[in-house]
Amino acid sequence: MELGIDSFAAVVSDPLTGVTLSPADRLANLLEEIEVADASGVQSFGVGEHHRPEYLDSAPGMILAAAAARTTRIRLNSAVTVLSADDPVRVFQQYATLDLLSRGRAELVVGRGSFVEAYPLFGLNTQDYDSLFQEKLELLLRLREETHVHWSGRHRAPLRGQGVYPRPYQERLPVWVGVGGTPESFVRAGLLGLPLMVAVIGGAFEHFRPLVDLYRKAGAQAGHAPESLRVGVHAFGFVADSDAQARDAFWPGYARMLETLGRERGWAPPNRAQFDAACGPRGPYLIGAPDTVAAKVRHVHGALGGVDRLTFQMTNVLMPHAQMLRSVTLLGTQVAPQVQTL
Repeated sequence: MELGIDSFAAVVSDPLTGVTLSPADRLANLLEEIEVADASGVQSFGVGEHHRPEYLDSAPGMILAAAAARTTRIRLNSAVTVLSADDPVRVFQQYATLDLLSRGRAELVVGRGSFVEAYPLFGLNTQDYDSLFQEKLELLLRLREETHVHWSGRHRAPLRGQGVYPRPYQERLPVWVGVGGTPESFVRAGLLGLPLMVAVIGGAFEHFRPLVDLYRKAGAQAGHAPESLRVGVHAFGFVADSDAQARDAFWPGYARMLETLGRERGWAPPNRAQFDAACGPRGPYLIGAPDTVAAKVRHVHGALGGVDRLTFQMTNVLMPHAQMLRSVTLLGTQVAPQVQTL
């Protein structure tokens, strides 16, 4: 199994001083996190896409390009690209360029996004939420197969054979589909034979097994080989020298983030007891000491009938940089070796 990290490049405040890092310093720290992940044996690093004041990742390709120049081995991906609100031609060009800069380490994880700010920002109607994604995914997949594409749709001007350049370093730029909990999304990824990235932010991992089985069944019925139907999981994760240290370090920023979102969405305030339970053996969070986290990874692998990549959502708005680097190092040097043969 591959282990990776995802970041939303959240604005971070030091919990001891209360000082908020400047955007330039926060991005510098993020690039150091990616460098340390590369050196420690973490196999992938993803950067999300948001268009909100508390995040700095509205242009993830730019961050990943900077990371490509500082790393040699780690795979670099979006997490996710909000494809519905973007132009597939530009997305392909940006990540083909990233693939050239990284000499074949770029990947795309595409989705519809869990926030809606991108839609009005780019003049799109949220009522077209699904049709935008379906159409643009179709075009993106055509672009990776053909340099000169003839195509027309509802939401974009037609292509009449114009060349789309540059072409990537890899023969086929990897494209994963990021999904939440709708069965239709799992089926679509399976029918297309695309690898699947499942965002698990709550609920037991076992609850997603029927949806993953649905994905695999749809893929098999469409004639895709089992090895092409890769399954990834994205979940909250953090590693420290002990379970208590990991939970105590992650909780303050986690609580602040959920309080911010909760005010918008009408959620109840976060509860420490519920958080600790979610970090437990059957909970959805991969937070603890290296051996604890490795055991949870093995549990996820079994619960979903096999997982090819597990990415740790480590974004935390109240995390000292040194503690984040320590977590990244422990993930690569002490957790990954325990689960690489799964």
